Amino acid sequence: MRSLFRPAALLVAVALLAPLAGCAGGSGKKKGDTRYVARDVNTLYNAARDRLDRRQYRDAGALFEEVERQHPYSEWARRAQLMAAFSFYMGRQYPESISSAQRFLSIHPGNRDAPYALYLIAVDYYEQIVDVTRDQKITQQAMDAMGELIRRYPQSRYAADARVKIDLIRDHLAGKEMEIGRFYERRRDWIAAVIRFRKVTEDYDTTTHVPEALMRLTESYLALGMPEEAQKSAAVLGSNYPGSDWYQKAFALMQKKTPRLPDAKV
Repeated sequence: MRSLFRPAALLVAVALLAPLAGCAGGSGKKKGDTRYVARDVNTLYNAARDRLDRRQYRDAGALFEEVERQHPYSEWARRAQLMAAFSFYMGRQYPESISSAQRFLSIHPGNRDAPYALYLIAVDYYEQIVDVTRDQKITQQAMDAMGELIRRYPQSRYAADARVKIDLIRDHLAGKEMEIGRFYERRRDWIAAVIRFRKVTEDYDTTTHVPEALMRLTESYLALGMPEEAQKSAAVLGSNYPGSDWYQKAFALMQKKTPRLPDAKV
């Protein structure tokens, strides 16, 4: 999922770096750059920039952190915090990126770059999302971080992207509910299956999984001996997704299991 975010993040990073192009001091291109050596802020910052340009992201992040540690009261300390978060993100060191961005927000909560720091945190979580067969804690963290960004900075350039990604995250979470529901179906634990499928239709009603969830509800209700509830699910499916394969399956199932029910209501 990281490729979905890379262009926007790169553009912001370039914008952050541009004002420093005229900094004095050498680039510090030495093997021992990441060791603790007292250096002036320009030399240290430019060394970090050089590592970032060379895509040596781990070293760049460590050097940006050194700017903050060695020169905490300089004008570049704040910028270095954010660039450390960005460098770690680019190097897929997501916990380190989150930590740097959170530290930036705790010290500079009202800064104009706060929306970007929140965006980085959300992206860090998002790119760690795993497939639906595994625990989805990180997925919920991504959802929460995106939601916080939208609530706090609804007009920022990042909020629009976050809204799109929330839709993708919701679809992923719905997929997890479907995976669990199908597991219960295979075990013939119909009540547990119904709970999962209803959650999809009620809590994730705009996702791509709703048609299947309605069909699964139809078959689960029939297995429970509840044809009226099955008919309701099939009717909703037919009303909203009349051309879907899932509706065709639900219709055929209703015809087979409840031949006496009026066809028009299915």
